[in-house]
Amino acid sequence: MNVETPPRRIWLCADDYGMSPGVNRAIRDLIDKKRLNATSVMVVASAIDRAEIDALTQAVAANPDCAVGLHATLTAPFSPLTMHFKPLDGGQFLPLGRLLRTSLLRQLDREIIQAELLAQIAAFRRMFGRPPDYVDGHQHVQLFPQIRDAFLAAVKDAAPGAWVRQCGRSLPLARRLNNPKALLLDTLSDTFRSKSARAGVAFNSGFAGAYDMVRGGEFGLAMQGFLEGLPSGGLVMCHPGFVDETLVSVDNVTHQREREYAYLASDHFPQLLTANNVTLDRA
Repeated sequence: MNVETPPRRIWLCADDYGMSPGVNRAIRDLIDKKRLNATSVMVVASAIDRAEIDALTQAVAANPDCAVGLHATLTAPFSPLTMHFKPLDGGQFLPLGRLLRTSLLRQLDREIIQAELLAQIAAFRRMFGRPPDYVDGHQHVQLFPQIRDAFLAAVKDAAPGAWVRQCGRSLPLARRLNNPKALLLDTLSDTFRSKSARAGVAFNSGFAGAYDMVRGGEFGLAMQGFLEGLPSGGLVMCHPGFVDETLVSVDNVTHQREREYAYLASDHFPQLLTANNVTLDRA
């Protein structure tokens, strides 16, 4: 153990459970190996039938350190649960870029967004027989203007014991400028944290995991950077998975998910945690 590094307990959260059978299988395997302590479920995705729910429930029962949250989804190629949701694009949510622009222009209807988020929380409760441990957002939609107000109101109303994911982190300016995605998330998170605090909704102390997944790269090096300076109670998001036809049909991040899985399942990952005095226990 590195005695010069203070002990830290962090959340390592695998996003996108329900996106495809291959993603689900990879996440469950890492939960079984105790390489994750959180996963976020997409209740609007296609691979979230009774068998997949039961398999996840069984994996988590064998690893009680693992939390299960709702991955609130408001972007294409997925479709809403509520009948009167808008705006839509061909029956699906808007693509990410259009949704962000629409929210920045304040052209969304908060009540419609909130109704959809309440429906997704209710769907989670029906699937798992309990509310989510936490709620975050697919493609970080929970941080967007207008959506964040509806998101926090829905969580406080329908999952009052849940915490939410903020995506900011204190880093030197030079490191932030080298990662435009992380800089955007950090900027959006400033307001999200303030609103969460005023609403009395808990959130994670720090965040890491943003990198260019489409270009890929060595995930072990990325993980080392994620852990540097991350406070106890911070969260690292990850996206492990096995490529299958369903994944290819709904997402442009494919083989990098297999690289993430391979690293997290390897002996190198627990060695990295030990070297940084990091644990994945729940409390």
